[in-house]
Amino acid sequence: MVAAASVVVAVGTATGMISAVGDGGGADEARPEVSSSPRLEPLPAVPSPSPSVTGSPSPKASPKKKASPRPSASRTEKKRQTAPVSTRLYRHPESRVLDWVRANPDDPRRAVIESRIADQPAAVWFADYSPDTITSQVRAVASGGAAQGRTPVLVPYTIPDRDCGGHSQGGAPDLGAYDTWIDRFAAGLGSGEVIVILEPDSIAQSECLSAGRRADRFASLARAGRVLKEANPRARVYFDAGHSGWNAPTKQAGWLRQAGAASAASSDGIFSNVSNFHGTADEIAYDRAVLDALGGPSDLGAVIDTSRNGNGAPADGEWCDPAGRKLGRTPTLSTGEAGIHGYLWVKLPGESDGCKGAPGTFTPSYAYDLAR
Repeated sequence: MVAAASVVVAVGTATGMISAVGDGGGADEARPEVSSSPRLEPLPAVPSPSPSVTGSPSPKASPKKKASPRPSASRTEKKRQTAPVSTRLYRHPESRVLDWVRANPDDPRRAVIESRIADQPAAVWFADYSPDTITSQVRAVASGGAAQGRTPVLVPYTIPDRDCGGHSQGGAPDLGAYDTWIDRFAAGLGSGEVIVILEPDSIAQSECLSAGRRADRFASLARAGRVLKEANPRARVYFDAGHSGWNAPTKQAGWLRQAGAASAASSDGIFSNVSNFHGTADEIAYDRAVLDALGGPSDLGAVIDTSRNGNGAPADGEWCDPAGRKLGRTPTLSTGEAGIHGYLWVKLPGESDGCKGAPGTFTPSYAYDLAR
């Protein structure tokens, strides 16, 4: 990823990972990073110097194209079995921000970070290639959400060459191994409502691959969507649409179609802005344009990462822990916007993109700057 979407930052969507990792022995519990952004009230500033940020190039913005009328769903499309998703999102009880809050009771920034970030629901990332323990890790999160009647957000992030050699490089050794890992991931989903953010940057950043390797990746992603939905018909699976400052809607839609995102058997729609900063209004317009160009069932929709987009994207295109950003809209599955299924915190606010700290590490000064 160039400015990727997960713990590792890559070209298009600087990501801050919430990694669910085990210790390699037996059923391991996921350790996600939880993000949240309640409605903010003015609070007194507390000095919190942050390390300097080093710039990195961001992807070139693509010209926006006018959306065309959206095709209606084909009669041959598989009928969707998914029940309406609960409007309540799940907050996993273990995360790096919660670890920091518990370990620093006297820090003057603690109250702000706890109330505005740690107390909010956020996605759980599964970024380590751990085929022996991934089922138990996923099951721990999915069952935790089901027990509370809440919907967890899960992020599988192990596609081979996932960041094209960027900060978040890594993943499964090859697509065959990835397919097996996805099978085991799906086995942990249970039967409750879950949202799956399938492989951030895997489609928007795929231009780094040869045409043949790109086609192979898209086939594997289409398969992944089918496997996830067959394992749990109540799972909502969303595919990578990059963000409004990256690829043109028609180009992105073409790739998404090749990856199975227009099929009800694989997909519930698209996600955008993961680990990036583009304003919600821009993302809504972009996502609707992508969906119009994509076609497919009329109930396909979009979810938007609003974790750090409260001030919009920096004018200079910086994606790596840029200064002057703030928390965006609180996570919700009730957006009031047609075709927009949710505002989610996929990236954990306070997790570094790789400039204020090591990629994916929690940086309290950065979290406080975003929250206050």
